[in-house]
Amino acid sequence: MSENYINLTLENLDEEHLCCAIGDKKHQDGVTCKKKWLRERIPEGHVCRKLDAKGKVFIEYAPLETAWVPVEGDNYMFIYCFWVSGSFKGKNHGKDLLEYCINDAKQKRKSGVCALSSKKKKPFLSDPKFLKKYGFETADQIGDYELMALSFDGSKPSFVNIAKAGEIDSSDLAIYYSNQCPFINNSIGQIREYCDSAGIKIDFIEVDTLKKAKELPQPFNNWAAFKDGEFVTNHIMNESYFKKMILGGK
Repeated sequence: MSENYINLTLENLDEEHLCCAIGDKKHQDGVTCKKKWLRERIPEGHVCRKLDAKGKVFIEYAPLETAWVPVEGDNYMFIYCFWVSGSFKGKNHGKDLLEYCINDAKQKRKSGVCALSSKKKKPFLSDPKFLKKYGFETADQIGDYELMALSFDGSKPSFVNIAKAGEIDSSDLAIYYSNQCPFINNSIGQIREYCDSAGIKIDFIEVDTLKKAKELPQPFNNWAAFKDGEFVTNHIMNESYFKKMILGGK
């Protein structure tokens, strides 16, 4: 197994795999959507760094000013995804990737690095205990969700005010999503098909611009589900989890 790391670029994007959706046919449409999204983000300074191996070992981050999240701050980097799984755990890959991000931010004279986390570890969010080992602290929070930050100059990022509302003006089920994650395309398809067959009204709102992402009323990373106007979760759901989490097991 190679211990080299690769940064995705416009030149290698087509040939390189996306770590989180390796060889899974049901996510290939999502991979296509994600690569299209990345092709537009990389020129903005978006970084996706991964282990040169067939595994889920990668970190993905971007300048906060162009990160599709309702977070604001002066000159920060924002970590979207940070994942080391399976047999790759315990081999310092998490340390290597996070330190690369931190050093990259320092070299680019950033004010710090931040990431969406939670008081208790949640799927698709960075582990707060791991981040704290590297000096990350809670800069802001919305309920259980925390914005963790490693500041180099004493400044702190924060959720935009509208994100703290946690509600929308609609009593219908609603899911906000972007193409930042390759799992989303399949999840939306499963939930849409189920709701159509069950006669359940649901709105799918694609977040397809930076402006929309910065103005979302919840701690959005790439997905946010609402029920009766209230924010429920940022957990990307398949049909079974949707029925359990949103419909109460129906």
